[in-house]
Amino acid sequence: MRYSADHKAETHARLLRAAAAQMRKQGMDGVGVAEIMRGVGLTHGGFYAHFKCKDDLIAQAVSQIFADNAERFARWMKDIAPGERLGIFIERYLSPAHRDRPDRGCPLTTITADVTRQSAAARQAFDAGATSIFAHMEAMIPPGLGDDRAMLARSILSEMAGAVALARAVGDPEQSDRILAAARAGVRRRCGLAQPGHSAAVTQESQIA
Repeated sequence: MRYSADHKAETHARLLRAAAAQMRKQGMDGVGVAEIMRGVGLTHGGFYAHFKCKDDLIAQAVSQIFADNAERFARWMKDIAPGERLGIFIERYLSPAHRDRPDRGCPLTTITADVTRQSAAARQAFDAGATSIFAHMEAMIPPGLGDDRAMLARSILSEMAGAVALARAVGDPEQSDRILAAARAGVRRRCGLAQPGHSAAVTQESQIA
């Protein structure tokens, strides 16, 4: 049976979404071609109509994860005043909600360790996605914080991503919460932002990714 180009494109998109979801939950090494194909109602043999090999699937899924991240980021940011975006972003990123939902979290906190073992194409996709996130961070930093906002954006976001990853890794819930709280306070201080009281942004479901 021959399918239309639109049908093939829709199926391809479904496969990428399924691979991206599996990658977030199980890591890149946990991506299984047979499981993904079954999940969208296709046989293993149909895989090669969409991808050259598993490495090709993984590279495209990395790009999909960052594209989904950018879409959600734009959706929540459009309703926030420019002067409030940095503070709210910090609160949401370093929140228990973000920590507890790696399946919807920032890719920098979920697939960074895995990508070092992947193909050059996957690493290129990751580099492009990371560059985009750094650019979004830079755009939120007020000019008065320093001459090199790009360097500051990379430094701050690296600190935040590391804090979330560490908060997920520790077994003690109180210790995990303290890591996030310390990171929030430290990053806000670096950005010249006042320390908030109870913030609704922290308790809301994370929209970082």
